Amino acid sequence: MSHVEDRLAALGLALPDACQPRGAFLPYRKSGDLIFMAGQIAEWNGATPYVGPVLGDGQTAPAGLRTVDLATGRKAAEVCALNLLFHLKAAAGDLDRVKAVVRLGGFVQCLFGFAQSPQVINGASDLLIELYGEAGRHARTAVGVAGLPANASVEVDAIFSLAD
Repeated sequence: MSHVEDRLAALGLALPDACQPRGAFLPYRKSGDLIFMAGQIAEWNGATPYVGPVLGDGQTAPAGLRTVDLATGRKAAEVCALNLLFHLKAAAGDLDRVKAVVRLGGFVQCLFGFAQSPQVINGASDLLIELYGEAGRHARTAVGVAGLPANASVEVDAIFSLAD
């Protein structure tokens, strides 16, 4: 087990058992020392527990629409980061090889007028910073969208730089 996986365990977290792409794409692509990660939805071992739009402060949803609150949206983003790390381990062989988290892209399913995408994607950012320290700080985009695969609440993609 790597030092990063030890830190995950100390936080009460673990990588999923499996995480398969839902379409005709690769989970990652290497180019030099960079690993470009495909977007990972808030899915855990084949199930999607976090579905529907994330509601912002003061927002209400139409009757019957399944939604999640901000705290749950942050947890969904953290799950996305764990899925990214699952594939990163396959790509790098060892999570300790990460030299830097270069960039994160975050997508939050939301209703019109939602302005709290950055707070939701902090769930992924905070975990990576906790695991990698200063090397975990990254450039980032956090946007609201009308829908995501499997009706997931959140999706996150990333670029990592690896040490030799």
